[in-house]
Order: sequence, then C-alpha cells, then structure tokens
Amino acid sequence: MPESVDIKTILVTGGAGFIGSNFIRYILETRPEWQVVNLDKLTYASNPEALEMFNTSSRYTFAKGDIADREFLEDLFDHYRFDAVVHFAAESHVDNSISAPAAFIQTNLVGTFTLLETCRRHWLNDQVAGGGRFLHISTDEVYGSLGESGKFNEESPYRPNSPYSASKAGSDHLARSYFHTYGMDVVITNCSNNYGPYQHAEKFIPTIIRKALSGQEIPVYGDGTNVRDWLYVEDHCEALLVCLEKAAAGEQYVIGGNNEWANLDLVRYICKRLDKLAPRADGAPYYNQMRLVTDRLGHDRRYAVDAGKLHSQLGWAPRTGFQEGMDRTITWYLQKFKKA
Repeated sequence: MPESVDIKTILVTGGAGFIGSNFIRYILETRPEWQVVNLDKLTYASNPEALEMFNTSSRYTFAKGDIADREFLEDLFDHYRFDAVVHFAAESHVDNSISAPAAFIQTNLVGTFTLLETCRRHWLNDQVAGGGRFLHISTDEVYGSLGESGKFNEESPYRPNSPYSASKAGSDHLARSYFHTYGMDVVITNCSNNYGPYQHAEKFIPTIIRKALSGQEIPVYGDGTNVRDWLYVEDHCEALLVCLEKAAAGEQYVIGGNNEWANLDLVRYICKRLDKLAPRADGAPYYNQMRLVTDRLGHDRRYAVDAGKLHSQLGWAPRTGFQEGMDRTITWYLQKFKKA
C-alpha cells in the first residue's frame, strides 16, 4: 500500500452477501482502528443475519443503496471520504444469469463503472490527498473451463462461458483500465469457489445440506464430474486483507484453496458428514437422495487456480483444512435450518 494512503474509513460494497459479510466481520475483529461502511442493495441474496451481526459495533455503518446510482454514491463519498473501496457487490448466481442476464449487466458492468467513476472523481481530483485503493473482487470463472490438467494463473486468457462470468470479466477489464488510463490505485483478485457460514441457500453446498435435511432429492448437474477448487471463506477474507494492505497498485492475484473436488465426490463427502452429525431417522444414508439432473447450459468442466504468486509475493496461504472448514459450515447450517 502506498505510504500516502492511511486507511481510516473503508467502503465495502455487497457487504450483506456471503463473502462480503464475512469480510466485514473479519475486518472488525482484526482492524480495530478502521471504520467500515457497508453499501448493499439488499437483494434476495442478502443475509439479514449478517447485518444483525454488526449492529452492535460503533465502527460499522450500513447504507442501503445501488452501486449504479451515481447521485447516491456521490453523497456517500462526500460524507465519508473513503480511503479504500472493497468491491464485492455483484449478481453471482450462474443459473440466474442464464435465465435473466440483464440484471448481471446492470450490476456487474454498469454498477462497477459507476463506482469506478465516483472513485476517480473523488480520489484523482485532489479531494482526498493521495487518493485511495480500489480492491476489485472477482472470480476464477472469467478464465473459462480447464481440461483434465493445469491450473489458472494471473496470465491465463479470459474465456468466460456464461453471462455471469462474462459480466465479471468485463468488470475486471474496466477496473484494470482505470489503473492504466487514469493511474487509479486498483488491485484485482480472482478467487475459486468459497464455502462457509452465511452463504445463500441457493448455492451448491447449502443446497446439498438443505435438500438432505428436508428429505428432498439432492440435484447434481450432468454426470456429476465437474470439478471445482474450494476455499474456506475466512481464508479468502485473510487473502483479501493482505492484498488490500500489501499489494502494489495495478497487481492482480488469483486466490484458491488447492482443494479440488468433483461435484459427486463433494456430495458424497457432505452426506457422510451429515450421516454422522445429524443421521436420518430411518438410518439410511443421505447420499441415497442424490439425483443427476439435466446439465446446466454452458457448464464449465473444471476450475482450479495456482495461487503461487500471492504466496511468494505477499506470503498468503490457506490455513483451514477442508474437514475443519466443512464441519464448521455443516454445523452452522444445521443450526440455521433447524431454526427455520
């Protein structure tokens, strides 16, 4: 981080979502001198429990609004004079992007552009001495689909295959252009699949747990051999804080768990843990509820990333073992779905 930037107040967009809410919690716990403003539109994917978690902190403020609303952003920046922006806010469910892509273009492209323009006007016009840092959070899905071997890294070409990943790829390019064209202090990260508490129930791992516990079929796309690299969300948050504080302006880092699972194997693993932690009344294995369903359109076969650059340059590596992280996750959802 350039010496001219001293973080006192940080804007987190999409902080009522899964990763954003976990990041705010992590910041409030580890950076007691920072003020955090959470800007969220509160769509269906937002988690009210996440908001309640922060309300007792005097260092936390919630602002309901849309990142595509220029006037709202201007007022927010005028009031708080942010030193840094951590940009999570995005439409992110691939199935929804296939059936209704317009919202993904509006939020992920137009919204990111509006936010970048607001930062440019406030940071690069001497309104804030030294400007601020823009940390843009993205996904490994922008790189497309891998074959049986190899991993994505920061030099991999962009080959998005869904409206979601295409809109995120476009937002990455916008963020990069503001560094190269205007000199804005921008850092971009692309992370593999996250898991952990507070993830929306429609996502893959919460769906497995929710369907299993309710006695419904557990749907798995295609032949179930699609592979994803899974990272515990708190490890991702730690990586983001390292990038926010230590990365050079203009850098890009991929973040991953070095933890690949085929979808069927992941379902089997979670079902076995549920068999132990919350067995069915009839004693039958939860895996019996698994059903293969028609594959998703444009379904990428495999994602995996090589986070060696982040490790060698900034010293980050994931710390949470998969069983430990998954048991925390399953236990959290067991409590959540029991209350429901």
